[in-house]
Amino acid sequence: MATKRQIFYSFHYNNDVFRVQQIRNMGALEDNKPVSHNDWETIKKGGDKAIEKWINDNMNYRSCVVVLIGTDTYKRPWVKYEIKKAWSEGKGLLGIHINNLKDPKTGACTKGTNPFDQFTFKDSKGNIKTIPCKTPSSTDAYNDIKSNIESWVEEAIKNSNS
Repeated sequence: MATKRQIFYSFHYNNDVFRVQQIRNMGALEDNKPVSHNDWETIKKGGDKAIEKWINDNMNYRSCVVVLIGTDTYKRPWVKYEIKKAWSEGKGLLGIHINNLKDPKTGACTKGTNPFDQFTFKDSKGNIKTIPCKTPSSTDAYNDIKSNIESWVEEAIKNSNS
């Protein structure tokens, strides 16, 4: 049996944590340990350096960063930081729109802007690269993600800046 890829999930915590939990529960990939709301509040109280340290520590040894895109993910400064860090370290980068996963409190959300559109990604030879950004089925987003996330991550790793 193949080893599960080590990945880091990047997302907008307040808006999308319940959608992200559904993806974590699929168990297809080995992801960074989820941080509880209370722990995240403690980390945030430590300021930008504490947040940066948490991200750096948790992104270490991961082969791919998966940006789970909700309505406002593209606006989040720490998501932008995680995208830049992943690319500069040669990690795979992948976006998955999660707007059609149902949040138990709010249902589906509006499809968010692709956060990768804010950047120009160049490989070591100076060629511009496009980061894959998947839009799962609007009628069964959960099973579409569950069936395809492993191959999407492999594609992203092959497309990386390494």
